[in-house]
Amino acid sequence: MKDIPLSEITLRKYEKPENLEKRELIRKICISLGLLQLGDSRDIIVDILYILIEANKNKEKLTSDEIKNKAEELRKKYSLQTKGLAESNVRRQLKRLRDAMIIQKNDNKYYMSEHSTLKQIFEESIEKFIIPNTIERIKEYLNQLDKHN
Repeated sequence: MKDIPLSEITLRKYEKPENLEKRELIRKICISLGLLQLGDSRDIIVDILYILIEANKNKEKLTSDEIKNKAEELRKKYSLQTKGLAESNVRRQLKRLRDAMIIQKNDNKYYMSEHSTLKQIFEESIEKFIIPNTIERIKEYLNQLDKHN
């Protein structure tokens, strides 16, 4: 038995989201979902998710190059450093979003899962699927522990 999780989820609760600008709101969502650590200066995942949310309005699918270019523009707009824009890092962040079932890839183009909103994706994939299955497995471990006592 290896110590490699079948799935993993981190959830954090913060203050109510009031008067937050859109990028900051997406940043808080990334932190709340464990996609970003608080204080992380390498927050390119925020820009990638922002871009894919915007593209989703028109059901657009984007290549990693298009995402990288748009992320660079977005970071310049917000006067942020362009750290983390290496193609390999962009692809790694896209994979993290795919692993979290937030985005999909088809023909080397990325888009929000089933062109749904992030709220719908959270409710359908994370809240209804990942969390209950994770809790159930933890209970199996707890039951096994009880048998040892």
